[in-house]
Amino acid sequence: MIPDSKSRRGVQAAQGADRVLIFDTTLRDGEQSPGASMNLGEKIQVAETLEAMGVDIIEAGFPIASNGDFEAVSEIASRIKDSVICGLSRAGAKDIERAGEALRKAERGRIHTFISTSPVHMKHKLQMEPEQVLDAVVASVSLARNLVDNVEWSAEDATRTERDFLCRCVEAAIQAGATTINIPDTVGYTVPTEYADIFTMLRERVPNSDKAVFSTHCHNDLGLAVANSLAGVGAGARQIECTINGLGERAGNAALEEVVMALRTRADVMPYDTGIKSEMIARASKVVSSVTSFPVQYNKAIVGQNAFAHESGIHQDGMLKNTETYEIMTPESVGISKSSLVLGKLSGRHAFKDKLQTLGYELGDNQLQDAFKRFKDLADKKKHVFDEDIVALVDDEVAAGNENIKVISLSVVAGTEGPQEAALTLEVDGETHTTKANGDGPVDAIFNAIKALVPYQAHLQLYQVHAVTGGTDAQAEVSVRLEEDGKSVTGRGADTDTLVASARAYVSALNRLQTKRLKTAPEAMVAP
Repeated sequence: MIPDSKSRRGVQAAQGADRVLIFDTTLRDGEQSPGASMNLGEKIQVAETLEAMGVDIIEAGFPIASNGDFEAVSEIASRIKDSVICGLSRAGAKDIERAGEALRKAERGRIHTFISTSPVHMKHKLQMEPEQVLDAVVASVSLARNLVDNVEWSAEDATRTERDFLCRCVEAAIQAGATTINIPDTVGYTVPTEYADIFTMLRERVPNSDKAVFSTHCHNDLGLAVANSLAGVGAGARQIECTINGLGERAGNAALEEVVMALRTRADVMPYDTGIKSEMIARASKVVSSVTSFPVQYNKAIVGQNAFAHESGIHQDGMLKNTETYEIMTPESVGISKSSLVLGKLSGRHAFKDKLQTLGYELGDNQLQDAFKRFKDLADKKKHVFDEDIVALVDDEVAAGNENIKVISLSVVAGTEGPQEAALTLEVDGETHTTKANGDGPVDAIFNAIKALVPYQAHLQLYQVHAVTGGTDAQAEVSVRLEEDGKSVTGRGADTDTLVASARAYVSALNRLQTKRLKTAPEAMVAP
């Protein structure tokens, strides 16, 4: 059995009425979002960021889904010491045993097992009778409890489950040894009052309900994930399952940053503490956006580019008089800096390293050297170097360091006359290859050149460009989404030259596509 005797973030930590545990599932549910696949190095980077933030439980993956997922959970379990590391499993013995093996090195490990309980899921997905499902609940939780001291059980599609049956399942799971009971709104169907009623009902009707922590897990199909999660807490739930930037399949999950800042900002009506270091929120958002290549929408709450921007004259006038007129929290409280020009072409390596630390980056010597060189090149091109420029540059550098295909050089012939042509050199698995290609415009020529060097069958679904900062010398950040055999991946690249950024973004997407090909999901792998 995995040792779990130390003072840990878990059931004991949630006994205080004002303590809400944060269970982050960015690495599991978040990665199920089409195109959001991460490699091992990226998962470790996200996990370490979450640990530094003070996240209580990190769901590191679905160990039976693939060898890559197993390796990621195992490696994260061996590295992370301050957070509980969780592995997801279905109700089958093979799933649970695989999760237990992946968590073997964890100081504090949790197996999270689930099975569907709604009539529609039992009939069409499981093809099981309610009594069979109830038996599976007991068997799965009992097996998991023999492997770890910390077991979470989820009733998939709980919000569409018949209340009497849900009570029976919850009681059985706790009796079998579950220490956390998750009531997921798997399809984003419920509304806050209804969701709160479910928790109230369970806590009142289930005899042993006081023996476990109740948890929320809300999807955002109706845009109610955060509201439902907070309603659940108001009704007695003391764990919230969420993701950075609200990442997740379909419309996503409850966003960690929104949940945390809602509780912190409105402590007058929701007197609960999460223990999250909110000043790291912006950094965590950037890390996840970078490794998944999912841009954050401009008007996203808390971490969007416009979250603390004011353009209306009335708003600007109020802000100049007192920031509280139009800001209910400070940008600094979530780690957003107000500084603009802080570094330039005359800045040294020490100042650059200090700035990176201020922005939340800790780079190894080789990464620091490469990032500093790119920074100096950028400073020679740009009149003003902003924090956003440095973030885009370093994120691009870190992402490139984990890739098998890299852009070495690019030159393009474009304009109104003559064919548009791209001369491209790539490094593929350590070997350099060069080619030239024509296209209907410079971007098409670049993409044709890449395809000539790295043949593939993927289709381009999205090509998007935006400026990191203002001005004609701004860095361009390009997003490219590719689709192959129903699998979508997104890559990003940044550079003051939009065409170079485009090449990097396309290559980034191809690298992610290679990673995606290695993932083989088990049949009917649906999670809460």
